Amino acid sequence: MTDTRTEPTAVVETDLTHKMHRAATTLLAEAAGRPSVPAGALAELRDFLVANLHHHHESEDGQLWPLITAAAPGTAAELATLTEDHDLLDSALDALAGVPIGDTGRAALAEAASAVRDLVHGHLEREEPLLFPALRAHVSPEAWAEFSRQVVATAPMEGAHLMIGLFDEVGSPEEVELVLSGLPEPARAFVPGMRQAARGSLAVLRGENDAT
Repeated sequence: MTDTRTEPTAVVETDLTHKMHRAATTLLAEAAGRPSVPAGALAELRDFLVANLHHHHESEDGQLWPLITAAAPGTAAELATLTEDHDLLDSALDALAGVPIGDTGRAALAEAASAVRDLVHGHLEREEPLLFPALRAHVSPEAWAEFSRQVVATAPMEGAHLMIGLFDEVGSPEEVELVLSGLPEPARAFVPGMRQAARGSLAVLRGENDAT
């Protein structure tokens, strides 16, 4: 777990988000190959991933990279390589979004989900050694707070409860609370209900309710 006592908020929030993306892409690839998982549950996770990852990449390319390069122009070339990764990922996400979900489409869904999983995991292995030092050195707490506020304000709502549930699984309570503290107060009131809904959805996706 990231040490919230020593790391800046930018690194803690980004690290937790990346862990959630790793877990979600892995879960979809595995669940798509599990015949007992209902099509609706697969569609819910697939649609969450597609919307969330597109939004994440757009926020980085359109807002975070310019913020970093304004403070450190020498980072521009490295960040451009990450944008190239985003372009590949976005194409794979579009392909995943186009796969019909039903009994006859499970193999195609599993293949498309596995492709997204592999691209996301590989991309994050390349991104984090570049991004985390840049966040520590070049993004002030005030600049990050404004960036984070904009990301939350524009975040897609598809499967938002899944994000809460996956955050809880991959992060410490302190990390999760730090991330959720950026939610508007009215939205925070819904978090307990979203946690409960997520537990049910994640159990179905993992086949934990299957008869034995």
